[in-house]
Amino acid sequence: EVQVVESGGASVQAGGSLRLSCVASGFIFDDHAVGWFRQAPGKERETVACMSTADGTTHYRETVEGRFAIAVNNAKDTVYLQMNALNPEDTAIYKCASVPLIYGFVCPVGRKDLEVWGQGTQVTVSS
Repeated sequence: EVQVVESGGASVQAGGSLRLSCVASGFIFDDHAVGWFRQAPGKERETVACMSTADGTTHYRETVEGRFAIAVNNAKDTVYLQMNALNPEDTAIYKCASVPLIYGFVCPVGRKDLEVWGQGTQVTVSS
């Protein structure tokens, strides 16, 4: 079965750091567009960060630029989201998703017929 599983979410104080992991099962992230997304209660889903595992190109949401970093390991079976200087506005469920680059997307867009999405991991930041 093809799936991704997120982990690493926790409750932290403002200013703290977390590293989220997204592990692929049944495939690897080779030549994929991989993204991290978040959704807070009552709010729309936001794209946090995306990267191409083919050339390493990254894209970040403006509000996390300089604080968060997306990366893939050498085996291309795990994608990370390093989150620093967390603030309460970062509180949300964080999910990762992946789509093969051959479909032309630079970031997963919610096409469940093409993409693999995880169930998410909760990040809570208290002031």
